[in-house]
Amino acid sequence: MLEVQTISKRYGETIALQNASIAFRAGTIHTILGENGSGKSTLVKLLSGIVQPDSGTIRLDGHAFSGPNPASFQAAGFATVFQEVLIAPDRSVTDNILLGLDGLLKRAVPRGERRGRAAGILARFARTEVPLDRPAGLLPLAAQQLVVLARALARDPKILILDEVTAALDFADREAVFALMRNLAEEGRLILFITHRMDEVMALSDRISILRGGQVVRTEERGTSSPAELLRAMAPQTAAELAHA
Repeated sequence: MLEVQTISKRYGETIALQNASIAFRAGTIHTILGENGSGKSTLVKLLSGIVQPDSGTIRLDGHAFSGPNPASFQAAGFATVFQEVLIAPDRSVTDNILLGLDGLLKRAVPRGERRGRAAGILARFARTEVPLDRPAGLLPLAAQQLVVLARALARDPKILILDEVTAALDFADREAVFALMRNLAEEGRLILFITHRMDEVMALSDRISILRGGQVVRTEERGTSSPAELLRAMAPQTAAELAHA
């Protein structure tokens, strides 16, 4: 469904990604593992249209894809939930969930249906009650994260990128989000999941790619390697220190 081929990206003298290649299959949860500075965030930005690669190719459904901005990636079926919680704080929860769907001259969702549409999306995964008419900026951080996830789902994406989305959630909401991810994958969608929690990796992943120093160290099916082996591939020095301790 999606492939990055020999993608490279530099920021001045810093090499963020170097000849990175990963193939992502439809109907899977594909986890990206890596330490800070490994290139995970740059990969997310490249697959969201925020930055452009210096070299290499992104292929979507077998064809080269070079969307120049986030809107073009969204139009192609991508939706990203970033690690930073991005909301319009003075607008209602309903408006935040449907943000960006309306055109310049016409609402995508009629005024009388907006509240019901937002409620229906939240009901798919949120266990915490989120008041639809409250300004989103007045919500706790965990509830804001639920709102941002609902906004991504409102676009009915075929490729959903989740960057550390569970960090702020309580147990019930986290488990509900995991169930949602599995359901979306079963529908044939692709979930790109960025996390640093090994328990989430082993519980959710169909496939795992490990980044280190801007390069793809390996891509494999879940169960091919133990958590300790994955840690050694991701962070050899940290793994050695833990083994010594």
